[in-house]
Amino acid sequence: MSSVQRGKKSIVLRLALIVFAVYLIVQMGALQKQLIDKRAELSALKAEHQSIVLKNQELCELLSSGSENDLIERAARDKLKYVYSDEEVYTDISGK
Repeated sequence: MSSVQRGKKSIVLRLALIVFAVYLIVQMGALQKQLIDKRAELSALKAEHQSIVLKNQELCELLSSGSENDLIERAARDKLKYVYSDEEVYTDISGK
């Protein structure tokens, strides 16, 4: 081989390696973004799970206390929005 052909092959090989390195860097950035998004999603799901577990524990305590009237009253208030006739209900409209 002549030195000109070696030089051309060397340049082509270097360019190919540079292109491959740039491709790898871009892919690593995309994977890093995916990882951040998935961690945020996991955090939200963990918070939702914790909320459901606490609600479940509260309902289990209500059931185990043996007070069906409390359970019925709570269901009427929470799900059906019932109130006593002499009760005043205030709603916070500030959104906080």
